[in-house]
Amino acid sequence: MPENVVSAILGLHAQTSLHPGAGTALGIVDLPVQRERHTRWPTIPGSSLKGVLRDACRERYKSEYSGDRQRTNQESPRLRAAFGPHTEAAGESAGALSLTDARLLAFPVRSLRGVFAWVTSPAVLDRLRRDLALCRFGAIDWQVPHVEKNRVMLPSDDCPCLIEGGRIALEEFLFERAGDSDGRIAGWIADHVLPDSAAFDATRARFRRSLLVLHDDDFDHFAQYATEINARIGLDYETKTVKGGALFYEEYLPPETLFYALVLANEARARANGEHPSAGRAMGAVDVFDVLRETLPEVLQVGADQSIGKGYCATRLARGRHD
Repeated sequence: MPENVVSAILGLHAQTSLHPGAGTALGIVDLPVQRERHTRWPTIPGSSLKGVLRDACRERYKSEYSGDRQRTNQESPRLRAAFGPHTEAAGESAGALSLTDARLLAFPVRSLRGVFAWVTSPAVLDRLRRDLALCRFGAIDWQVPHVEKNRVMLPSDDCPCLIEGGRIALEEFLFERAGDSDGRIAGWIADHVLPDSAAFDATRARFRRSLLVLHDDDFDHFAQYATEINARIGLDYETKTVKGGALFYEEYLPPETLFYALVLANEARARANGEHPSAGRAMGAVDVFDVLRETLPEVLQVGADQSIGKGYCATRLARGRHD
Protein backbone atom coordinates (compact mmCIF):
# COMPACT_ATOMS: atom_id res chain seq x y z
CA MET A 1 0.00 0.00 0.00
CA PRO A 2 1.55 3.37 -1.01
CA GLU A 3 2.38 5.64 1.89
CA ASN A 4 0.30 8.48 0.52
CA VAL A 5 -2.92 6.43 0.55
CA VAL A 6 -5.26 6.78 3.53
CA SER A 7 -6.96 3.49 4.37
CA ALA A 8 -9.80 2.44 6.64
CA ILE A 9 -12.46 -0.21 7.09
CA LEU A 10 -16.15 0.54 6.82
CA GLY A 11 -18.33 -1.60 9.09
CA LEU A 12 -21.93 -2.34 8.05
CA HIS A 13 -24.29 -3.84 10.64
CA ALA A 14 -27.68 -4.81 9.16
CA GLN A 15 -30.56 -3.38 11.17
CA THR A 16 -33.23 -4.82 8.86
CA SER A 17 -33.29 -7.64 6.35
CA LEU A 18 -30.93 -6.94 3.48
CA HIS A 19 -31.16 -7.76 -0.23
CA PRO A 20 -27.98 -6.94 -2.16
CA GLY A 21 -29.49 -8.55 -5.22
CA ALA A 22 -27.79 -10.60 -7.89
CA GLY A 23 -30.58 -10.16 -10.44
CA THR A 24 -32.66 -13.03 -11.67
CA ALA A 25 -31.66 -16.70 -11.38
CA LEU A 26 -32.66 -20.07 -12.77
CA GLY A 27 -33.10 -21.80 -9.39
CA ILE A 28 -36.06 -21.97 -7.02
CA VAL A 29 -35.28 -18.50 -5.63
CA ASP A 30 -36.11 -15.93 -8.30
CA LEU A 31 -34.11 -13.08 -6.72
CA PRO A 32 -31.08 -14.39 -4.80
CA VAL A 33 -28.59 -12.20 -2.95
CA GLN A 34 -25.18 -11.43 -4.43
CA ARG A 35 -22.50 -13.97 -3.48
CA GLU A 36 -18.77 -14.30 -3.98
CA ARG A 37 -17.90 -16.58 -6.86
CA HIS A 38 -15.32 -18.70 -5.02
CA THR A 39 -16.94 -19.00 -1.54
CA ARG A 40 -20.65 -18.48 -2.22
CA TRP A 41 -20.74 -16.22 0.83
CA PRO A 42 -22.98 -13.14 0.66
CA THR A 43 -21.32 -9.92 -0.41
CA ILE A 44 -22.26 -6.31 -1.16
CA PRO A 45 -20.68 -5.03 -4.41
CA GLY A 46 -18.30 -2.12 -4.00
CA SER A 47 -20.05 -0.34 -6.89
CA SER A 48 -23.32 -0.40 -4.94
CA LEU A 49 -21.61 0.89 -1.81
CA LYS A 50 -19.92 3.71 -3.70
CA GLY A 51 -23.23 4.78 -5.22
CA VAL A 52 -24.95 4.83 -1.84
CA LEU A 53 -22.09 6.82 -0.29
CA ARG A 54 -22.05 9.30 -3.17
CA ASP A 55 -25.77 9.88 -2.68
CA ALA A 56 -25.24 10.47 1.06
CA CYS A 57 -22.42 12.89 0.30
CA ARG A 58 -24.56 14.77 -2.21
CA GLU A 59 -27.37 15.11 0.33
CA ARG A 60 -24.91 16.60 2.79
CA TYR A 61 -23.60 19.21 0.35
CA LYS A 62 -26.80 20.13 -1.49
CA SER A 63 -27.62 22.96 0.94
CA GLU A 64 -24.60 24.79 -0.54
CA TYR A 65 -26.41 24.72 -3.91
CA SER A 66 -29.89 25.80 -2.74
CA GLY A 67 -30.95 22.19 -2.32
CA ASP A 68 -30.43 21.47 -6.02
CA ARG A 69 -29.20 17.89 -6.31
CA GLN A 70 -28.26 18.18 -9.97
CA ARG A 71 -26.15 21.28 -9.40
CA THR A 72 -24.53 19.62 -6.40
CA ASN A 73 -23.73 16.58 -8.51
CA GLN A 74 -22.21 18.69 -11.26
CA GLU A 75 -20.47 21.46 -9.35
CA SER A 76 -19.40 20.29 -5.88
CA PRO A 77 -15.57 19.98 -6.04
CA ARG A 78 -15.43 17.69 -3.01
CA LEU A 79 -18.03 15.35 -4.50
CA ARG A 80 -16.18 15.32 -7.83
CA ALA A 81 -12.80 14.74 -6.21
CA ALA A 82 -13.93 11.85 -4.01
CA PHE A 83 -16.44 10.08 -6.26
CA GLY A 84 -15.65 11.40 -9.72
CA PRO A 85 -17.48 13.84 -12.03
CA HIS A 86 -21.14 13.45 -12.96
CA THR A 87 -22.04 11.04 -15.75
CA GLU A 88 -21.77 13.50 -18.63
CA ALA A 89 -18.24 14.45 -17.55
CA ALA A 90 -17.12 11.00 -16.45
CA GLY A 91 -14.19 11.01 -18.88
CA GLU A 92 -12.47 13.99 -17.21
CA SER A 93 -11.04 12.13 -14.21
CA ALA A 94 -11.72 9.23 -11.89
CA GLY A 95 -12.77 9.59 -8.27
CA ALA A 96 -10.05 9.33 -5.64
CA LEU A 97 -12.04 7.18 -3.24
CA SER A 98 -11.95 3.40 -3.72
CA LEU A 99 -14.14 0.84 -2.00
CA THR A 100 -13.90 -2.94 -2.11
CA ASP A 101 -16.82 -5.30 -2.06
CA ALA A 102 -18.13 -5.66 1.49
CA ARG A 103 -17.04 -8.99 2.98
CA LEU A 104 -19.09 -11.13 5.35
CA LEU A 105 -17.59 -11.04 8.86
CA ALA A 106 -20.22 -12.51 11.20
CA PHE A 107 -23.52 -14.20 10.37
CA PRO A 108 -26.47 -14.44 12.84
CA VAL A 109 -27.87 -17.94 13.38
CA ARG A 110 -30.84 -19.07 15.48
CA SER A 111 -29.76 -20.67 18.77
CA LEU A 112 -31.66 -22.97 21.17
CA ARG A 113 -30.53 -20.72 24.03
CA GLY A 114 -29.69 -17.05 23.90
CA VAL A 115 -32.02 -16.50 20.90
CA PHE A 116 -29.21 -16.23 18.33
CA ALA A 117 -25.45 -16.20 17.99
CA TRP A 118 -23.07 -14.63 15.52
CA VAL A 119 -20.89 -17.22 13.78
CA THR A 120 -17.61 -16.76 11.98
CA SER A 121 -14.76 -19.06 10.89
CA PRO A 122 -10.96 -19.25 10.66
CA ALA A 123 -11.07 -18.44 6.92
CA VAL A 124 -13.09 -15.29 7.58
CA LEU A 125 -10.81 -14.18 10.40
CA ASP A 126 -7.68 -14.93 8.38
CA ARG A 127 -8.96 -12.75 5.58
CA LEU A 128 -9.79 -10.01 8.07
CA ARG A 129 -6.23 -10.08 9.41
CA ARG A 130 -4.82 -9.76 5.90
CA ASP A 131 -7.12 -6.86 5.15
CA LEU A 132 -6.17 -5.11 8.38
CA ALA A 133 -2.50 -5.44 7.47
CA LEU A 134 -3.28 -3.97 4.04
CA CYS A 135 -4.98 -1.02 5.76
CA ARG A 136 -2.01 -0.59 8.13
CA PHE A 137 -3.86 -1.28 11.36
CA GLY A 138 -0.58 -2.22 13.00
CA ALA A 139 -0.13 -5.18 15.30
CA ILE A 140 -3.35 -7.10 15.96
CA ASP A 141 -3.40 -8.72 19.41
CA TRP A 142 -5.32 -11.88 18.42
CA GLN A 143 -4.57 -14.96 16.35
CA VAL A 144 -6.78 -16.99 14.03
CA PRO A 145 -7.96 -20.06 16.01
CA HIS A 146 -8.14 -23.64 14.76
CA VAL A 147 -11.40 -25.53 15.26
CA GLU A 148 -12.48 -29.01 14.17
CA LYS A 149 -15.63 -29.80 12.25
CA ASN A 150 -18.80 -30.05 14.39
CA ARG A 151 -17.01 -28.23 17.20
CA VAL A 152 -17.36 -24.65 18.37
CA MET A 153 -15.15 -22.20 20.18
CA LEU A 154 -16.78 -19.75 22.57
CA PRO A 155 -15.58 -16.26 23.44
CA SER A 156 -16.15 -16.81 27.18
CA ASP A 157 -17.75 -19.09 29.78
CA ASP A 158 -20.78 -16.82 30.10
CA CYS A 159 -21.86 -17.25 26.46
CA PRO A 160 -25.70 -17.11 26.60
CA CYS A 161 -26.00 -19.82 23.93
CA LEU A 162 -24.34 -22.55 26.01
CA ILE A 163 -26.62 -25.49 26.93
CA GLU A 164 -26.11 -28.42 29.29
CA GLY A 165 -23.17 -30.64 28.49
CA GLY A 166 -21.12 -27.78 27.14
CA ARG A 167 -22.79 -27.78 23.77
CA ILE A 168 -24.30 -25.22 21.43
CA ALA A 169 -27.46 -25.84 19.36
CA LEU A 170 -27.61 -23.76 16.18
CA GLU A 171 -30.67 -24.33 13.99
CA GLU A 172 -31.00 -28.16 14.07
CA PHE A 173 -27.29 -28.84 14.63
CA LEU A 174 -25.43 -29.61 17.86
CA PHE A 175 -21.83 -28.44 18.27
CA GLU A 176 -19.47 -29.68 20.94
CA ARG A 177 -17.48 -27.08 22.78
CA ALA A 178 -13.86 -27.28 21.69
CA GLY A 179 -12.58 -24.66 24.07
CA ASP A 180 -12.46 -20.92 24.33
CA SER A 181 -11.57 -18.76 21.38
CA ASP A 182 -9.56 -15.69 22.08
CA GLY A 183 -12.07 -13.23 23.55
CA ARG A 184 -9.98 -10.48 22.03
CA ILE A 185 -11.36 -11.39 18.57
CA ALA A 186 -14.91 -10.49 19.53
CA GLY A 187 -13.61 -7.51 21.49
CA TRP A 188 -11.62 -6.14 18.55
CA ILE A 189 -14.55 -6.48 16.15
CA ALA A 190 -16.93 -4.89 18.64
CA ASP A 191 -14.54 -1.97 19.12
CA HIS A 192 -13.73 -1.36 15.43
CA VAL A 193 -16.57 -2.66 13.24
CA LEU A 194 -19.81 -2.39 15.22
CA PRO A 195 -21.19 1.15 15.61
CA ASP A 196 -19.70 3.07 18.54
CA SER A 197 -22.75 5.08 19.59
CA ALA A 198 -24.35 4.62 23.02
CA ALA A 199 -27.38 3.02 21.35
CA PHE A 200 -25.15 0.04 20.48
CA ASP A 201 -23.61 -0.46 23.92
CA ALA A 202 -25.79 -3.52 24.62
CA THR A 203 -25.17 -4.91 21.11
CA ARG A 204 -21.40 -4.68 21.52
CA ALA A 205 -21.64 -6.35 24.95
CA ARG A 206 -23.78 -9.14 23.51
CA PHE A 207 -21.40 -9.60 20.58
CA ARG A 208 -18.47 -10.06 22.95
CA ARG A 209 -20.32 -13.00 24.57
CA SER A 210 -21.99 -14.48 21.48
CA LEU A 211 -19.42 -14.61 18.67
CA LEU A 212 -18.83 -18.30 17.96
CA VAL A 213 -16.01 -19.66 15.82
CA LEU A 214 -17.00 -22.68 13.70
CA HIS A 215 -15.10 -24.87 11.25
CA ASP A 216 -15.06 -23.30 7.78
CA ASP A 217 -17.40 -25.98 6.38
CA ASP A 218 -19.95 -25.46 9.19
CA PHE A 219 -19.83 -21.70 8.72
CA ASP A 220 -20.20 -22.18 4.98
CA HIS A 221 -23.44 -24.11 5.49
CA PHE A 222 -25.06 -21.30 7.48
CA ALA A 223 -23.77 -18.56 5.17
CA GLN A 224 -25.34 -20.34 2.21
CA TYR A 225 -28.59 -21.70 3.61
CA ALA A 226 -29.59 -19.83 6.81
CA THR A 227 -30.98 -16.89 4.87
CA GLU A 228 -34.58 -15.73 4.66
CA ILE A 229 -36.67 -16.71 1.61
CA ASN A 230 -39.83 -14.63 1.28
CA ALA A 231 -42.66 -15.11 -1.18
CA ARG A 232 -43.72 -11.87 -2.85
CA ILE A 233 -46.88 -11.42 -4.87
CA GLY A 234 -48.67 -8.82 -6.95
CA LEU A 235 -52.46 -8.51 -6.65
CA ASP A 236 -54.95 -7.85 -9.40
CA TYR A 237 -56.60 -4.57 -8.41
CA GLU A 238 -60.13 -5.66 -9.33
CA THR A 239 -60.21 -9.26 -8.12
CA LYS A 240 -57.65 -8.98 -5.28
CA THR A 241 -56.16 -12.28 -6.40
CA VAL A 242 -52.59 -12.93 -7.42
CA LYS A 243 -51.78 -11.71 -10.91
CA GLY A 244 -50.64 -14.36 -13.32
CA GLY A 245 -46.87 -14.70 -13.10
CA ALA A 246 -46.66 -12.23 -10.18
CA LEU A 247 -45.59 -14.75 -7.54
CA PHE A 248 -41.84 -14.75 -6.93
CA TYR A 249 -39.37 -15.69 -4.19
CA GLU A 250 -36.76 -13.29 -2.88
CA GLU A 251 -33.77 -14.01 -0.66
CA TYR A 252 -32.76 -11.74 2.23
CA LEU A 253 -29.86 -11.67 4.64
CA PRO A 254 -31.13 -11.54 8.23
CA PRO A 255 -30.86 -8.48 10.48
CA GLU A 256 -27.65 -8.44 12.59
CA THR A 257 -25.48 -9.63 9.66
CA LEU A 258 -22.09 -7.94 9.89
CA PHE A 259 -19.97 -6.87 6.88
CA TYR A 260 -16.85 -4.78 6.36
CA ALA A 261 -15.33 -3.11 3.29
CA LEU A 262 -11.93 -1.57 2.71
CA VAL A 263 -11.78 2.16 1.98
CA LEU A 264 -8.77 3.65 0.17
CA ALA A 265 -8.38 7.39 -0.37
CA ASN A 266 -5.85 8.72 -2.90
CA GLU A 267 -4.87 12.23 -3.86
CA ALA A 268 -7.62 13.75 -5.99
CA ARG A 269 -7.17 13.66 -9.74
CA ALA A 270 -9.47 16.69 -10.19
CA ARG A 271 -8.65 20.16 -8.84
CA ALA A 272 -10.33 21.47 -5.73
CA ASN A 273 -11.83 24.46 -7.52
CA GLY A 274 -13.67 22.19 -9.92
CA GLU A 275 -12.03 23.78 -12.96
CA HIS A 276 -9.73 22.23 -15.51
CA PRO A 277 -7.25 19.78 -13.96
CA SER A 278 -4.38 22.11 -14.78
CA ALA A 279 -5.77 24.80 -12.46
CA GLY A 280 -6.20 24.96 -8.70
CA ARG A 281 -4.92 22.75 -5.89
CA ALA A 282 -5.56 19.04 -5.85
CA MET A 283 -7.08 17.64 -2.67
CA GLY A 284 -4.74 15.41 -0.73
CA ALA A 285 -5.63 11.86 0.34
CA VAL A 286 -6.53 13.04 3.84
CA ASP A 287 -8.88 15.68 2.39
CA VAL A 288 -10.55 13.04 0.22
CA PHE A 289 -10.92 10.70 3.18
CA ASP A 290 -12.44 13.54 5.23
CA VAL A 291 -15.14 13.98 2.58
CA LEU A 292 -16.34 10.47 3.44
CA ARG A 293 -15.75 10.78 7.18
CA GLU A 294 -17.72 14.02 7.43
CA THR A 295 -20.65 12.89 5.28
CA LEU A 296 -21.01 9.24 6.32
CA PRO A 297 -24.46 8.88 7.93
CA GLU A 298 -25.01 6.68 10.97
CA VAL A 299 -27.39 4.52 8.91
CA LEU A 300 -27.17 3.72 5.19
CA GLN A 301 -29.78 2.07 3.03
CA VAL A 302 -28.04 -0.63 0.97
CA GLY A 303 -29.51 -2.92 -1.65
CA ALA A 304 -33.05 -3.20 -2.93
CA ASP A 305 -36.52 -2.85 -1.38
CA GLN A 306 -36.04 0.44 0.44
CA SER A 307 -39.78 1.13 0.28
CA ILE A 308 -40.54 -1.96 2.40
CA GLY A 309 -37.89 -1.18 4.99
CA LYS A 310 -35.09 -3.41 3.79
CA GLY A 311 -31.38 -2.76 3.73
CA TYR A 312 -30.83 -0.33 6.61
CA CYS A 313 -27.29 -0.75 7.94
CA ALA A 314 -25.59 1.04 10.83
CA THR A 315 -22.09 2.24 9.92
CA ARG A 316 -18.67 2.53 11.51
CA LEU A 317 -15.53 3.97 9.88
CA ALA A 318 -12.23 2.97 11.47
CA ARG A 319 -9.03 4.42 10.02
CA GLY A 320 -5.78 2.50 9.95
CA ARG A 321 -2.58 3.75 11.48
CA HIS A 322 -0.57 6.16 9.35
CA ASP A 323 2.10 7.29 11.77
